[in-house]
Amino acid sequence: MCCPTKVLFGIVGFLSAVAAAAHWDHAVDLDENYRLLWSISQQDITFEVQARTHGYVGLGFSTDGTIYGADVVIGWVENGQVHFQDRHFKQNSNGEPHVDLSLDYVLLLGYENATHTVLRFRRKLDTCDTAQDVPITNDTIRIIYMYHNNEPRNGSQAIGTLPDPTEAFKDSVPIFLTQRVNQVPIELDSRTRTIELRNKDVPIPQTDDNLRWCTMFKLDQFVRKHHVIRYEPVIESRSNIPHLRHIILYECQGSTPELEIMSREFGRSCMEAEKELLTCNSIVAAWSRGSEGFTYPLEAGYPLDSYQARFYMMETHYTGFQSNSVDLTPRVDNSGLRLYYTTTLRKHDAGVLSVGMQPNWRHIIPPGQDRVLSEGHCIEECTQRAFPRPGINIFAVMMQTNGMGRQIRFRQVRHREELTPIAHDANVDANYQEYRRLHVPVKALPGDRLIAECTYDSTGRKQIALGGYSSRDETCLVLSLYYPRQKELTSCHSIPSLPTVLRAVGINELAAGTNPIRIASPPEIAGMTLEERLLTYDWRVNFNDFQYVVRKGAFKPLCWSARNTPIPGTDNVDAYAPNLTKIWRPMATCSFNGAGGTSAHAGSSGGSYSVNRFVTERDISLDRPLDDADDDRWNVIEGAARSKSIRSSAPSANLASGVTLAVAVSRLVLFVIFLNTVRLL
Repeated sequence: MCCPTKVLFGIVGFLSAVAAAAHWDHAVDLDENYRLLWSISQQDITFEVQARTHGYVGLGFSTDGTIYGADVVIGWVENGQVHFQDRHFKQNSNGEPHVDLSLDYVLLLGYENATHTVLRFRRKLDTCDTAQDVPITNDTIRIIYMYHNNEPRNGSQAIGTLPDPTEAFKDSVPIFLTQRVNQVPIELDSRTRTIELRNKDVPIPQTDDNLRWCTMFKLDQFVRKHHVIRYEPVIESRSNIPHLRHIILYECQGSTPELEIMSREFGRSCMEAEKELLTCNSIVAAWSRGSEGFTYPLEAGYPLDSYQARFYMMETHYTGFQSNSVDLTPRVDNSGLRLYYTTTLRKHDAGVLSVGMQPNWRHIIPPGQDRVLSEGHCIEECTQRAFPRPGINIFAVMMQTNGMGRQIRFRQVRHREELTPIAHDANVDANYQEYRRLHVPVKALPGDRLIAECTYDSTGRKQIALGGYSSRDETCLVLSLYYPRQKELTSCHSIPSLPTVLRAVGINELAAGTNPIRIASPPEIAGMTLEERLLTYDWRVNFNDFQYVVRKGAFKPLCWSARNTPIPGTDNVDAYAPNLTKIWRPMATCSFNGAGGTSAHAGSSGGSYSVNRFVTERDISLDRPLDDADDDRWNVIEGAARSKSIRSSAPSANLASGVTLAVAVSRLVLFVIFLNTVRLL
């Protein structure tokens, strides 16, 4: 019989190996010194932070990207002891996070090595701590991340003992944390290959200005159809990550001389490519900082066929150096996108359908309002004529507004009954654009109405905003990836009719043949130009009437094919909002039903905890066994986090959230000692 000591060490070693092994669904580098990994299982989310520091590190969640009201955890290793604290920033915070009254994070693992500090922890997606925690839902959330070279002494939790929290705060990054698993490895073979579309020596702005850079690619080598099955970012240097905001690849229609000329260049500012952008309006791929790329479902792929499309434009949005940056060394960037494509065609071609408001001046956002609603309709007549009889299967969406957008719902109406929204984001970020895989494809049938509903906050503006294509204008669009691809309908938009817009701003009639356009009646504003009326209209007094008329009045449906021609029978139709007999209502979760912070732990006992209906759970069919090579793939920069020079792996015993693993080990060890003692007797 083996001695108790050997059994004890064997068990401790086994448990340590279990704790160290983990399967991660997602991994992103937030900057060159900070990697974040996470996985979701049912209503729990597990994180691992790998930061290049021997001071303290922090990870937080914010609804608006600021620290005010943010939920944050702080951790560090000191003299072989792991300290882990659940904190929050108050709304009127001076930059110092306070320790929570309710500890809702569970520390699973913590240690230092020669270069990095590593923390692994778990929390509920919705902790129900409405006062001090931020729920993680299917909305966009802003990750705030922190790290510092120093650490508090003696595990202090007192205010004022956390070294320089404002200096430790690095940035906020919008992320869609509940994206379904899409990181299935792709085996490269003779039929599956890659192509890289990369920028060429683009100078990163030296000031805090932004740069939108457009590069044209001519892909005429695909003499027969291939399927794109995945795309991912190619980042030239981790030090450039903070300067990359997003990369979007557009498919261009036709073959014009302008596209040919631009494909022979190394790229240009997108401000100088506005004409080309008008013909390149179908988004093939989109990456935002914080996202990992996109994998198509097994039944569909995006078609690459040079006979159908030869030109593709890549738009890269760069941000310059912050005003407080120490390193202002001039840099160039050669990042881009890597496309995985195959000659083994999937069952279906994937297509892109754009639904929403047509970018046009008739899309008016009045100033000074905390809630302005716009709706872009894809009407029943358009889907009836275009969709195949079995319907289309929408498997991913990208929701777009500009700076004032706050919420987007992608609604579906069938026989005057509103179904569960195809997608909904109550906290959108105009700078964060990527395709989001739906948990299961949503069937849209011929005769369904699809509606892109956008909510704006214009309280910070004194003048109206108009719909348009530039970053100064507003937009309301939902791009949906679907299969099987059909060529009858690529953009399904609407715009308020001219009589509706005029009536909404108190105009009865325009004067014929005037330039600029002038008003004929009513008499009190006759002779005023249309522009003057829009700029001087009393929106504060008349906003509710304007909103009602625009939403209930007639609008023009714009149903266009891939050839930029209207679908016959839809170009001269006046349409209206549907008269619904059944309206969808969201299900309240514990953070929004008045439960308050006192129910923070109700979920563990099956009490008042309510499942967040928008949460996307893990797709079990995509799980796979973990092997050594796979584990290394998730490791921090240069594999440093798993080197053998570990300085500490012991959680702090003074925090309830950090003792779970230690308690389990202790109980098992005592049980084994007891068994062996009995046998010796």
